[in-house]
Amino acid sequence: MTQRAKIDSDGQEPGGRAAAPTAIDAGAELDPVHPVPPPAPRFRAGGLTTAEVAERVARGEVNDVPVRSSRSTPDIVRANVFTRFNAIIGVLWAVMLFVAPIQDSLFGFVIIANTGIGIIQELRAKKTLDGLAVIGEAKPSVRRDGSAAEISTSEIVLGDVIELGPGDKVVVDGVTGEADGLEIDESLLTGEADPVLKKPGDPVMSGSFVVAGGGAFTATKVGREAYAAQLAEEASRFTLVHSELRTGISTILKYVTWMMIPTSLGLVISQLVVKDSNLKDSIARTVGGIVPMIPEGLVLLTSVAFAIGVIRLGRKQCLVQELPAIEGLARVNVVCLDKTGTLTEGGMDVTELRPLGGADPAYVQKVLGALGESDPRPNASLQAIIDAYPDSQEWRCTESLPFSSARKYSGASFSEGDGENSTWLLGAPDVLLPVGDPALDEINELNEQGLRVLLLARSGHELDDEKVTSAVKPTALVVLEQRLRPDAADTLRYFAEQNVQTKVISGDNAVSVGAVAGKLGLAGAENTVDARDLPTDRDELAKVLDENSVFGRVTPQQKRDMVAALQSRGHTVAMTGDGVNDVLALKDSDIGVSMGSGSEATRAVAQIVLLNNSFATLPSVVAEGRRVIGNITRVATLFLTKTVYSVLLAILVVCSQVEYPFLPRHLTLLSTLTIGIPAFFLALAPNRERAQPHFVKRVMRYAIPGGVIAAVATFVTYLIARAHYAGEDSLKAETSAATLALFLTSMWVLAIIARPYTWWRVALVGAMGAAFLVVLVVPWLQDFFQLKLEGAVMPWTAVGIAVVASALIEVVFRWVDRKFPA
Repeated sequence: MTQRAKIDSDGQEPGGRAAAPTAIDAGAELDPVHPVPPPAPRFRAGGLTTAEVAERVARGEVNDVPVRSSRSTPDIVRANVFTRFNAIIGVLWAVMLFVAPIQDSLFGFVIIANTGIGIIQELRAKKTLDGLAVIGEAKPSVRRDGSAAEISTSEIVLGDVIELGPGDKVVVDGVTGEADGLEIDESLLTGEADPVLKKPGDPVMSGSFVVAGGGAFTATKVGREAYAAQLAEEASRFTLVHSELRTGISTILKYVTWMMIPTSLGLVISQLVVKDSNLKDSIARTVGGIVPMIPEGLVLLTSVAFAIGVIRLGRKQCLVQELPAIEGLARVNVVCLDKTGTLTEGGMDVTELRPLGGADPAYVQKVLGALGESDPRPNASLQAIIDAYPDSQEWRCTESLPFSSARKYSGASFSEGDGENSTWLLGAPDVLLPVGDPALDEINELNEQGLRVLLLARSGHELDDEKVTSAVKPTALVVLEQRLRPDAADTLRYFAEQNVQTKVISGDNAVSVGAVAGKLGLAGAENTVDARDLPTDRDELAKVLDENSVFGRVTPQQKRDMVAALQSRGHTVAMTGDGVNDVLALKDSDIGVSMGSGSEATRAVAQIVLLNNSFATLPSVVAEGRRVIGNITRVATLFLTKTVYSVLLAILVVCSQVEYPFLPRHLTLLSTLTIGIPAFFLALAPNRERAQPHFVKRVMRYAIPGGVIAAVATFVTYLIARAHYAGEDSLKAETSAATLALFLTSMWVLAIIARPYTWWRVALVGAMGAAFLVVLVVPWLQDFFQLKLEGAVMPWTAVGIAVVASALIEVVFRWVDRKFPA
């Protein structure tokens, strides 16, 4: 009987049987003189010795490609410090430190604080990601000193013998040494969908994965020479996949930069050349006009919101391999679920064995025990059979065919104890039996109860014969019960409430899949579709997918086609799975979600890995995504309203040839109270609003009218104040009146953005208003910020203008909601 046992280091398995055929050893080198390479040493089934491993480590022949789950610390610091806007503000800050009091340089300290917060939060997120990545890291089985042991991929050395089984990812390049029905999917490398049957001597490339069978290979290229290393940057887990938030913010910042340049130049000329006033004061007011145009905190708060989302999900054992995946899952409107391992737990139990045609139960159990022992890497179904019917060791396996998702069965040939030879198949009854076979009626009754049924059948042909499944003799039905996940029903209900369509896509029998979905309360479970009857045309397939929810007998390629068909209808598709048959669909979906117990290949291509194997974690990911999207949209409106009114105020000042009304300290105070502090709390607050598309449109439809009204109200107040006040200190009084009008108008924008109100939102807005009031009434703060309201007429005029402006903003925002719905 074939066993996964300890292998002697001389290449002999216990019992003296010779190892598998030879293959090229990693140590073989081409002779530079002769075009033909020297004879390759035979494949060493026992692997390297400890001494040989130490030699290779000393020579640096180690797979030292770093596994990056996140950006490095220098990258994080660099990304937060060396930004376009930090450079602009840094230069202006340096200028202000020389020409004005420290209170006019406060904006620089705010930027330092913001940058520090961003770095700290991203480093916290990095620590969380790196810790989870270690938990979820693939550990290949490597033979050394005759024994197989799991080691980290970074410990593999040149010449190591690495074992392969279904679902294993090939982590380094090599040459096959042993192959037992070894089928490798290279589609992620070559685009070729069909698995490649590997034989001893055939090359294997890192980045491919095993779909059936098993074997072992010798590592011939490790570290940065391996094919995987060449893809490392592309496949980096921190790669920013498409994110509407990030793309939208980049678009906005690009236009803001172009607006800033001519406006700033005009302001500089206006304040320094045209106006014959104090040089230092003119420089200070010029800087005061430029600084608020920059929405410096917007990018920071977006990064912080993503980072905190990663940390929150990390506490729930959810590994986010690509940060925008948090946002992406919140935008998903179709979730495709693989039944096995997602709706059901990985394990199964044999509940019944039904012999057919008068077969002897004891003999059937002996066949099942031998079949279980013939597969060194049993799947969940076969493992349940192994647990129920241990092998008697009387039969010898002469040939085996591992289970494949594409063919839906496995098999083995045996030399029985009495010398008779037999070939047996174990798999899907509706695949092994012809349509109309009487046994199928009995099987359908069991499937309708949500049970999985496998057929044990005897074949009259050899395993490698194309006719092996023709005219088989049904011998027994093996009835398996799948363990439903206790949290699956609640999670399906959550998606239904959120208007997210759920599609159950499984390779199992369609009736059985429908029964499981029905037990979980999934709408449409009674109309299960057999995927073998699905159309191949993409449009027709999409139509069937829109009309139905549960699909059985789906092949791996059909899963991929289904994802593409749904995407062709404009759907944002998430795919969950844990088996190797899910890899291609996971890769093609907008968001791939893998279970932590899934195969190495699924974990490698998924953007989100549920390390606790809990399907119930998905609503938490959706909630985090909605919090990020909804809150950043709110925050962006605040920041960009400030940018719009700052640019427009500068244009009005240039056209009117008057002094810019504000010093940097005034706008630092306003920005902090109406944007900075509130935005930080609003960006991190719970938010269950459904994710909406068109981020730029949704932000700018409020920011432009809000900013225009605020700028006009402020400038009108300033002009009235200039006519009202006279004398040497009149500019200070004029500035105070304009600041009051701008503050009250900006506060109303904040009050609108903070809706719907909760106690803490009301308290937040109230606290900001109280803080400004304190500045106005405390003498030393008046002096510090150069804010002092003179008389009663002008302050009340400013309040009146602000009230009118606020009412206009309210009306315009409501009109915008109706006229330009997002």
